[in-house]
Amino acid sequence: MIRLLLLLAGFAVLAFPTAAQEEKLADPAQEELAREIMKGIRCLVCQNQAVDESNAGLAKDIRQIIRERVAAGDNEDDVEAYLVARYGEWVLLKPPFAARTALLWLAPLLFIVAGSIGVSVFIRNRKRDPALAAAPLSAAEENRLNALMAGERDEQAS
Repeated sequence: MIRLLLLLAGFAVLAFPTAAQEEKLADPAQEELAREIMKGIRCLVCQNQAVDESNAGLAKDIRQIIRERVAAGDNEDDVEAYLVARYGEWVLLKPPFAARTALLWLAPLLFIVAGSIGVSVFIRNRKRDPALAAAPLSAAEENRLNALMAGERDEQAS
């Protein structure tokens, strides 16, 4: 019985490994700066997730690099420049506005403007097209409509 309990305890330890705690910076101000920087850096493994929130191994490595750079005295811009030089601009969750990223920033506005222009042209052309305008009813159609409406009124009154 004791062997069975020891065996089950061993499986429990293997099945639920405890995550190794990351070393945090001794200075709380530096740790806070590092955490703020981590919120703006993209995890290279995850889809659009900050390294601050990611559990991926590479995210852990990037968090450690950020802490090392902050401990060495780098400010936020220096750390971001280091990471961009190492991994490219894609590592930034909010890329800077520059000539090569202008389309990225302006595309939503361009789609809204183009859609608005398209809708207004469609509505303007629809108003001008006589084929799309409602034609007046002929005398026979008007009599038929009146007869139908009179029949509905009779049914509702009953």
